[in-house]
Amino acid sequence: MIVLYDFNINLSLFSEEKTERATPKRRREAREKGQVAKSREIISAVLLLLIFWCLKVLSGFIYDSLTFIITKFLTIFSNAEELYKAPNIYGIFIQSIWIFMTIMFPILGVALLASILANYLQVGFIFSLKPLTPNFNKLNPIEGIKRLFSKNSLVELVKAFLKMFLIGYFIYDFLKDNYLVISELIYMELNSSVSFIGNSIITIGIRSSIVLFILAVFDYGYQLWEFEKNIKMSKQEIKEEYKQVEGNPQIKSKIREKQRQLSLRRMMAEVPKADVIITNPSHYAIAIKYDLNISEAPMVIAKGKDLIANRIKDCAKQSSVPIIENKPLAQALYKTTEIGQQIPVEMYQAVAELLAFVYSLKNK
Repeated sequence: MIVLYDFNINLSLFSEEKTERATPKRRREAREKGQVAKSREIISAVLLLLIFWCLKVLSGFIYDSLTFIITKFLTIFSNAEELYKAPNIYGIFIQSIWIFMTIMFPILGVALLASILANYLQVGFIFSLKPLTPNFNKLNPIEGIKRLFSKNSLVELVKAFLKMFLIGYFIYDFLKDNYLVISELIYMELNSSVSFIGNSIITIGIRSSIVLFILAVFDYGYQLWEFEKNIKMSKQEIKEEYKQVEGNPQIKSKIREKQRQLSLRRMMAEVPKADVIITNPSHYAIAIKYDLNISEAPMVIAKGKDLIANRIKDCAKQSSVPIIENKPLAQALYKTTEIGQQIPVEMYQAVAELLAFVYSLKNK
């Protein structure tokens, strides 16, 4: 006869599947390694948007500056005698550099500020050199092929196609709406044609940047989801981390037990020094000592309940310490007074009577 037994075993306890949210410690370690949820698309979109906005604001200044320097060049080139004079060449060179710097400095400053701001708003302040540590696994061709056909590569490919399609659509839509003006550019005055081309580039750039920013918001959501998935932990990892942070529960229990044993030994060593042991008689035992050189009132130097109370009484008998039964007083002292504390004022009278009786027995 064959007997089949049905065992219900929770296999999740033995599984290494990462299904649990990361602990604060794991998140802190990931941040120290430079692993954070960050979208490069947001940085690019904000950077382009602010650069094109800056070009729009400074368009008049840029136009006047370029007109001035081109006019200067043409004036010098039109006069062959002036062209080969060193002061003129040096002067136009310095002026060109200065105008170029005055044009580029605000644009580069806005670009730098945009990059810092976009990074800070995503991850806050973080400084880590670990991402710069050489990782020779990246030189492994097999790993490189895996990354080439990974899910992240597919996502990046989809994002690239979306960006190309949307930007291409905006360019096509703009050209479609302005093809008549574009076809007449060759017949326009230079100022009008340059102004139209510049405004067109800035308009297309700003619109494209706004669309890229919208895509970047979705990309940041994806990066956040991917980051949370990558730092997930298994139940076993959480248990191991808890042991590292809080300590092994078994070891902590043994330490507490050892501390209790040492504390009990010290307390039992004080019992022979007591003047009297007040008992319940079976449940409580409190050792009282009165020494004017130590305190102004009697002190509790040992106390215990049940098993410990019996040990206190046994130790007292061996040391010839008087044991007196007083149920109300024993219970009150046990509940209100800790070891090393003086007895409460309201119990002075009752304890004084017991001590007087004990001292009379000892002829003190």
